[in-house]
Amino acid sequence: MSFYAINPRNNERLEGEFQNATQEQINEAVAQAVTAFETYKKKDKDSIADFLNQIGDEILALGDELIQRCSAESGLPEARLIGERGRTVNQMKLFASVVKEGSWVDARIDTAQPERTPIPKPDIRHMLIALGPVAVFGASNFPLAFSVAGGDTASALAAGCPVVVKGHPAHPGTSELVAKAIKTAAKKTGMPKGVFALVQGNTIEVGGALVKHPSIKAVGFTGSFGGGKALFDLANSRPEPIPVFAEMGSTNPVFFLPGALKENAEGLAQGLAGSIALGVGQFCTNPGLNFMQQSSEAEVFGDVLAKAIGETASATMLTPGIKTAYSKGLETLGNVSGVDTLAKGLDASGDNDAQAVVFKTSAEDFASNHILAEENFGPSSVLVEANTKDEILDAARNLEGHLTATVHGTPADLEEYKDLFDILEQKVGRIIVNGYPTGVEVCHSMVHGGPYPATTAPQSTSVGTNAIKRFVRPVSFQDYPDSLLPNALKSGNPQGIWRLVDGELTK
Repeated sequence: MSFYAINPRNNERLEGEFQNATQEQINEAVAQAVTAFETYKKKDKDSIADFLNQIGDEILALGDELIQRCSAESGLPEARLIGERGRTVNQMKLFASVVKEGSWVDARIDTAQPERTPIPKPDIRHMLIALGPVAVFGASNFPLAFSVAGGDTASALAAGCPVVVKGHPAHPGTSELVAKAIKTAAKKTGMPKGVFALVQGNTIEVGGALVKHPSIKAVGFTGSFGGGKALFDLANSRPEPIPVFAEMGSTNPVFFLPGALKENAEGLAQGLAGSIALGVGQFCTNPGLNFMQQSSEAEVFGDVLAKAIGETASATMLTPGIKTAYSKGLETLGNVSGVDTLAKGLDASGDNDAQAVVFKTSAEDFASNHILAEENFGPSSVLVEANTKDEILDAARNLEGHLTATVHGTPADLEEYKDLFDILEQKVGRIIVNGYPTGVEVCHSMVHGGPYPATTAPQSTSVGTNAIKRFVRPVSFQDYPDSLLPNALKSGNPQGIWRLVDGELTK
């Protein structure tokens, strides 16, 4: 069955006819990945690092063709996509550096003590090894950085796992271009056939068939709660359940404390308006919930926020389906008892343009309407006013899992609200102080994850170098001859990596 890409700016069909992958094609891609795994998992760390670096180079070599096609399929401006391409390349190169350094394998060695009594101690050595072929699902909101060559693909390849990507149906042309770059890099660096594959499709059957394939050992996903939960349930219904690392959505609560509002209510409101509307509200981390106590400064904040949102231009959303869902979400929020519309942005001009909207409610009404805490993907947000500090803390305690939480406060505020931070540590993967959640730095210490329902795997991250550990498992080697041990565990440490030897970290 054929499908086509649509330009969301005008709903026009773009050039190119794409085919839904058949079960036979999916089976072939996975079979090749299984064969490739036998060779790829044994590649030395320098070879894998070279492969990842070459992927970055090949993506850059696609030039304007990639940017123009991606813009046409996503509605995103070319300047934004040039920046996103840079992030995509840089995260490939970051994982290459992690692989090349090598210590990520967490090598641990407990040497034998044959004279120990009453029981001799064996020689036991531990490291992380690749799981096997991984299925990755491309995301709609980052068609480069969270898609075919995104963080899931980069971290899985870095771990030694072949990857089969299910391209997002909104940008099949972009997906094919990037897939071609990865395959070119694989060929140039001598990687086995099948180390990477792309399957296309605009039906749930294609993705479902990939997840159900018995040779797939893990899944990476970024998208809606419904999509991620469906894949999670499917993976856990298999005869051999497999881990699903799904990042599914978040309203990213922001807390504005009294002292911060007294010092800078206007500036904070302007900053929030920009964060709500950034990327047409289509980032994983746009702030959808905001809490503060009632005060004259809070009134100023609300007035400035309303003015800033009222001057915000509408902009094109990623797909017609996303725009439809956003509009339904606005209607639902507007019909909740006790909720008022604080401000609306400038009228939308195109069919798929989104208007920014901010709603206002009380802490009491928020507590009784769970739907106010759910994500409405797009440039909308809810302002919640409390009467007391205790109401703020109660609202925080009743939050579900989110990717981020943000607190704006003076030094005195932060001291007074220590309890708030204790609560938020249990609710989110990243806490920001005196900033805004939009923007996710790709670095060693980043956590882009959080408790359910933000993700299906709260112990992991989909951004940052720790993402590599999603696609590995630990293995112990007991009383192995040195010649049979992986290089990372040989007594002479031929790779020169950091290892924990008899409890001491050493090279």
